[in-house]
Amino acid sequence: MNWLLIYSIAKWCIILAMVLVILRRRFRPVTSLAWLLIILAVTELGIILYAFFGDARLGRKRMKLHRAIIFESRKGEGRIARQKPYITRPKIERELEPIILQAEKIGGLPILGGNQVELIGDTAKLIDRIIADIDAAKNHVHLLYYIFAPDETGLRICDALMRAAKRGVTCRLLIDAAGSWTFRRHAIVLTLREAGVHVRDALPVRFIRARLARLDLRNHRKIIVIDGKIGYTGSHNIVNADYGKGPRGKRLQWIDLTGRYVGPVVHQFQVVFLEDWAFDTGEQLHEHMDQCFPQLEAAGDMAAQTVPTGPSERDALLPNVLLAAINSARRKVVITTPYFVPDEPTLMALLMAANRGVDVSLILPRRSDHWLVTTAAKFYFAPLLESGVKIFQHHGGLLHSKTVSIDDAFALLGSTNMDVRSFYLNFEINVLMYGAQITRELRFAQMSYLNESKEVTLEFWRSRPVWKQYAASAAALLSPLL
Repeated sequence: MNWLLIYSIAKWCIILAMVLVILRRRFRPVTSLAWLLIILAVTELGIILYAFFGDARLGRKRMKLHRAIIFESRKGEGRIARQKPYITRPKIERELEPIILQAEKIGGLPILGGNQVELIGDTAKLIDRIIADIDAAKNHVHLLYYIFAPDETGLRICDALMRAAKRGVTCRLLIDAAGSWTFRRHAIVLTLREAGVHVRDALPVRFIRARLARLDLRNHRKIIVIDGKIGYTGSHNIVNADYGKGPRGKRLQWIDLTGRYVGPVVHQFQVVFLEDWAFDTGEQLHEHMDQCFPQLEAAGDMAAQTVPTGPSERDALLPNVLLAAINSARRKVVITTPYFVPDEPTLMALLMAANRGVDVSLILPRRSDHWLVTTAAKFYFAPLLESGVKIFQHHGGLLHSKTVSIDDAFALLGSTNMDVRSFYLNFEINVLMYGAQITRELRFAQMSYLNESKEVTLEFWRSRPVWKQYAASAAALLSPLL
């Protein structure tokens, strides 16, 4: 019996079956092609990787549950959807209307006036501010974080939560099961629960899950809501600022930006938190709606809109909002992101903006904690530089802020990186802010990053060693999967 022949026939039957499976999934063509190349090149390894990471799904039942929760809270007749007495559509420049409509279509949450935001970049200052707000809380404190670490920063927040719980404040802490792995195994979790703090895991990680739902789909959001009146979101995690490691294991100071919000937009943060809480715990908090959503007065004159995205929402794609925003630009676009692996439409929008004379600047970290993603990003530098896009590499630490500013009218701050994982896989949250004042404030932060950056010139880029150019091209082949 010719075992080699049998093996070859079986292998090609498996490859053919995988081709049919991948085509049936209706991925983006570039993603399908990437998976097919991997399976053809290293069949056995490719099948294993696809089994765990190949399908952007939570499992059929969990997907259905999450969509039902979203429909009830944002679009249905639930208590949250009906509570809109303070909503008045603010006047916005006509050029920005496509952004507003696209965001509302994706997230189901309208633009709201009457908001105020304080942008905080210093981690120590942010933690002090959060603790002060927790200490002043009267009814509830809700936290949702991708990384919550049992280090000095995390333990200070834990102490504040236990103090709040002791005086009768309801405290709920939802942490991503993978991103907060070390925290979940720490003794502080039991201490928190004994003190009355409700601690739950988001997207629990198990080696084998129903129908091999993806293990790497994570809740990457960062949200705090206090008494339904104060909200925080941005790029900070609850962890010491130097928690990341760069090349050769060297510790890096992470550079982040978070907004402290007051005003009606805080209720949208609450909507997202309660959805995720219900999804991961099965606990619907309908009897607490009056406490979760107190009537709010206008706190400022900023218009804002929350855009939550995730793998369970078929059309919840932040690139659609980015495309509308970049296409609206007439003078200036500034983007900061720690990981830059754009999809084709986003890349094309940036190129077209530069080609029509818009001043487009990308500020990216020179050093990163993900070598493959950083290497793949460099593949896109050449076409961007050739079109006139300015690229700056930040040298002051690991730039982790995720921001976009357009002209003098639009600003975006949130948790989404400009890569395929954030665009299509993870649960993310972003706040769109409209108006000249907030755009100037965000751009001031962006310019502080620019002052610690060095511009990459086209001449320098073309003179790189050939092996680095090949490395970037090879890594970019995996861009649809990063």
